[in-house]
Parts: sequence; structure tokens; C-alpha cells
Amino acid sequence: MLPIYVVNNFGQFNHLILRMLRDLSIDAKMIPNSTPPDQVAGACRGLVLGGGPTMDRAGNCSDYLHLGIPVLGICLGLHIIASSFGGVVRPGKFGGYGAVRVEVCDHDEILAGYPDLINVWASHADEVSVMPPGFVRLASSDICANEAIALPEKHIYGLQWHPEVSHTEQGSLAYENFNAITLRTTG
Repeated sequence: MLPIYVVNNFGQFNHLILRMLRDLSIDAKMIPNSTPPDQVAGACRGLVLGGGPTMDRAGNCSDYLHLGIPVLGICLGLHIIASSFGGVVRPGKFGGYGAVRVEVCDHDEILAGYPDLINVWASHADEVSVMPPGFVRLASSDICANEAIALPEKHIYGLQWHPEVSHTEQGSLAYENFNAITLRTTG
């Protein structure tokens, strides 16, 4: 079975994503975001686009979105997804990392099993201010309307928060759900 690739976008939590996947007994490997798309296609069953400091350092991530495999974007990964599909990312009003109470408004595949309200850990230095066409809102909060979005028919999902940190309630569930999606859609 092919692994899930964690794309390193130079964020401080990318290694925690890899660790969480491995702790869940999910075969995973970290790759640099400079990896050519032709080396990613056919080599993995899904991609987690990790967080990072800036869109300017997103490497080939936009190209990975068109490989036909499931993608889960975390923080900067969400912003890459939104920008690549015609959404708008702007500086947030509340800046740095902190606790956020998120309302799950669509318990789709990636948020299956979550309660309607969850406490998460997120940065809102930047956020999706306008969803891309064709995407659906999965979660929102008092400070950010688009905490989670999806393009379900392409199995592309994005979360503003970091499921891999201990401050996020039931964080591992997002990665377990993503693993199930990759197994169902690619295998």
C-alpha cells in the first residue's frame, strides 16, 4: 500500500503531523514541497499540505492539487488550496496562535464523528476570506467564517486549525478520516 505524503512547507508543526500519522499506524513520509509533481503522482495515496510561514515558500503545492489524489491542507495548506481554486486569502484580524471554538456546520467525510462544537488550536494571521467557487463550508467560528472547507468531488479538504497539536480536541480524528478517504478512493 502506498503511503500518505506530508508536504513540508517549513511550518513548525509539520513533524507533528508526520508523528501523529505514524502514531495512528498510518504509513506516512515527509517530502519537501520542491518535489516535482511527477515524483508525487503514483507514489502516494494522499497528501497532507502542512503549514508554513508564507505562500511565497509553498513550492509545488498548487501543482499537487491537480494530481487526482486526496489532499488535506492544514493552515497554510488550506490557504494554498483556496488561492489555487480562486478563493481569497487575507490577513486575519486576530493574528497568532491560540484557542478557538469552532462550529462544525457540515459533518462531511473529513469531519465525520466530530461534535457540533470543538475547541481547536489555530493561527489566524492569514485566513480564507472568500471561499473558492464550488467549495463548501464545513466549519466556522466567531473570528473566521471559513475554518474548514472542501471540494468533496475531488476529495480536497482544508482546515485552518492544527489537528496534530494536543490543544485541539479529537485532532487525530481528522487524520483518521483522511486516511479512510485515501483508502476508499485510491485503493
